[in-house]
Amino acid sequence: MKIIQLTDTHLMPSGIVVNGVDPEKQLRAAIADIIEKHADADLLVMTGDLCNHGDPAAYALLKDILAPVPFPTRLMLGNHDDRPNFIDAFPGQPRDENGFIQSFLDTDAGSLLFLDSHEAGVIGGIYGDDRMVWLDQALEGAGDLPVTVFIHHPPMDTKIAHFEKIGMHDGGAVMKRLARHAPGVRHIIFGHIHIPLSGTSAEGIAYSSGQACAHRFITDVDTPNPLWTGGNPCYRIIDLDQQGLRAYSAEVGEIATDRAPICEGP
Repeated sequence: MKIIQLTDTHLMPSGIVVNGVDPEKQLRAAIADIIEKHADADLLVMTGDLCNHGDPAAYALLKDILAPVPFPTRLMLGNHDDRPNFIDAFPGQPRDENGFIQSFLDTDAGSLLFLDSHEAGVIGGIYGDDRMVWLDQALEGAGDLPVTVFIHHPPMDTKIAHFEKIGMHDGGAVMKRLARHAPGVRHIIFGHIHIPLSGTSAEGIAYSSGQACAHRFITDVDTPNPLWTGGNPCYRIIDLDQQGLRAYSAEVGEIATDRAPICEGP
């Protein structure tokens, strides 16, 4: 299964710049590149902070930008989003019985779980008992298959000073619950932190973040107020099959210097 991940697009109405970056320009370039090079993808997942202020005009623009995408999309919420405005703009996106933007998708390589960590007025992530009931049911429904988890807020401590107080406010509950899923968790995929990160949790679960498609940080994990910067529009290509999961980073607009020769090996 081929999955495209976009994250932290922070879309604003046309012409409005955020932290020195035009998020519409970035997202349009990324989507055009995805359509050109990955029209065979099975799914596009946007892991939250779709819009910078969660306003109706920005969601309308997002809907317009995504219209040419030729394969299904799963849109997720981050702290910058607004659940009621999102539902008004994208009523077809699946929700759980409590109205959270949560869903699952069964594949030959296990179940994909899409978790909603957005809470209005909270910068960090919330995943309370009302959402945990759904997660319990989704994990039970996965049966003997492993799961791959998508969420906006990393459910583990990233050890990044800027996010020390705005991470997941759940006391480790999500990680503890995932660790009890006997068939295993292939990977946890998230956004929120705006820089690439990969690691393994104390429970032995692998995780990684996508790079923000809009503004991003100059990586400085020990500084509570790091510097914003720009960069090429970007996304990730995730291959998921019986052999596991592989995630490849892609940037739009890189300048080629030469072509590598074919390596015959061994």
